[in-house]
Amino acid sequence: MIADQMHKTEKMTGARMFLECLKKEGVDKIFGYPGGVILHIYDELYKCDFIKHYLVRHEQAAVHAAEGYARITGKPGVVLVTSGPGACNTITGIANAYYDSYPLVVFTGQVDSKLIGNDAFQESDIVGITRTCCKHNYLVKDIKDLPRVIKESFHIARTGKPGPVVVSLPKDVLTSKADFVYPDKVVLPGYNPTYEGHPMQCKKALKLLCEAQRPAIISGGGVIHSEAWQEIRELAKKLNIPVATTLMGIGTFPQDDKLSLGMLGMHGNYWANLAVSNCDVLFAVGTRFNDRITGCLKRFCKDAQVIHVDIDPCSISKNVHVDIPIVGDAKNVLNVMLKEFNTGKYTYNEDMRRAWVEQIDSWKSKKVIRAVENGIMSPQTVIEHIYNKTKDKNPIIATEVGQHQMWTAQLFKFSKPRQLVTSGGLGTMGFGFPAAIGAQIADKDRLVFNIAGDGSIQMNIQELMTCVDYKIPVKIAIINNGYLGMVRQWQEKLFNKHYSQTPITSPDYVKLAEAYGVLGMRITREEDIDSALDKAIEFNGPVIMDFIVEPFEMVYPWVLAGKPLNEVLLSNNSPEGGLGD
Repeated sequence: MIADQMHKTEKMTGARMFLECLKKEGVDKIFGYPGGVILHIYDELYKCDFIKHYLVRHEQAAVHAAEGYARITGKPGVVLVTSGPGACNTITGIANAYYDSYPLVVFTGQVDSKLIGNDAFQESDIVGITRTCCKHNYLVKDIKDLPRVIKESFHIARTGKPGPVVVSLPKDVLTSKADFVYPDKVVLPGYNPTYEGHPMQCKKALKLLCEAQRPAIISGGGVIHSEAWQEIRELAKKLNIPVATTLMGIGTFPQDDKLSLGMLGMHGNYWANLAVSNCDVLFAVGTRFNDRITGCLKRFCKDAQVIHVDIDPCSISKNVHVDIPIVGDAKNVLNVMLKEFNTGKYTYNEDMRRAWVEQIDSWKSKKVIRAVENGIMSPQTVIEHIYNKTKDKNPIIATEVGQHQMWTAQLFKFSKPRQLVTSGGLGTMGFGFPAAIGAQIADKDRLVFNIAGDGSIQMNIQELMTCVDYKIPVKIAIINNGYLGMVRQWQEKLFNKHYSQTPITSPDYVKLAEAYGVLGMRITREEDIDSALDKAIEFNGPVIMDFIVEPFEMVYPWVLAGKPLNEVLLSNNSPEGGLGD
């Protein structure tokens, strides 16, 4: 055991100091993979009883697992890998966390300080490589700086707009000795996130929302990060305003509520896209207006006044012109607006609001037509069965990236935040399975499903061994259509059915499951779906379910790239310009 009673100025190695710093930050779980230059840390871990280390089978998976852990807990996920290829293998996960604002601290080994720049064995310039895809990074040059750097890293990762911080640890810093003194506070004069929105801007925003005839709210991932879901629900209810969510904001507003529009965007609900396209005031909270939710920027909300709340000032007016910008934490801003509304000085036209909601309800009569009806089990049917079997169990649903991801977002009625763990901005195949592992570690008693495609699952399928080693009972549902489905969909619609390199073969997943020592099932008929799901849920361990589905099903609604949100395709037979409004 690393002694708690040790005097705080006792000299210790950087490796031991590293673990003591993590303890100070309340870290008790890390994801990693050992290597030469960080063996001193792993030797200290061997004697450590306050940190649980999870050995993954690939460094990318370590970062994705940490992302899943961060999504569920709201705390920074922690990663430890070696130098060179170990560090380089984390890049995709770091970039994914950066785009989706997952708080992470990623520690990578580095060669001896005197060898940096000499092309030493397993050297890579991880600081340079990650400069554009992390919130901040450090190269520790002196052991005396190590406690300060670690404290700053956790502070930066979790505050303001959350994100990944990378810390490069040269071998000589880990082996040298110094007095251990952990800082009491962080002093970063150049880093001061704005948490309180300007009061006058909040009042102007509230006044405009009350004057609006056709207002709409977009609730983004920032609402989850600031834990502002109760506030946005209360404001929507008080002002009778419909709410759409981004992919990363799913769960911030109950999808079974009458004011819920569900997800908007490229594959969002038809009525959500029309509501946002036809609103006269748009209130966007915690979203950076990614192109997947705006469509053609020149025609996005072209007749609306836009209010944008975000803790990151760089996100405001970056993509969409904003009439009332509010820089601040979503929870604080919404509380100010609610308190102001409760003064009784504000009213809105209830008849106009009622007519607006009724107009949106009429758009809901437009139904998506499933593209293929040839007797083969449809992927949507499988996902609907998973939803019906899990909806009362407060599950965590992780996804990979592709058609199955969009169907999950469309067909699950998420009512709570932190239920969906998915990759938004970077669209990372191979994310879902290790992220599901991290989510299960974060909440060991929850039911965790990873809904996967047959392309994505093969990118990190080696993590089955991690599940076996640590008895992590993640349930994997593979929507197996024999194609890289989303890419094939584009090829069918836009490239004259030239299915170039999109047919993909899979192993026998049942035999693969047997090889790993987990439960495997293949399901080919709709009547067998429920019994397979029951068996998987009851089984106390990891499960692979291989659902063989129709290969040519399409994801609708669909706004083609470059088109405005109100030009929505609902089926293969939709007019090329979309249905419009």
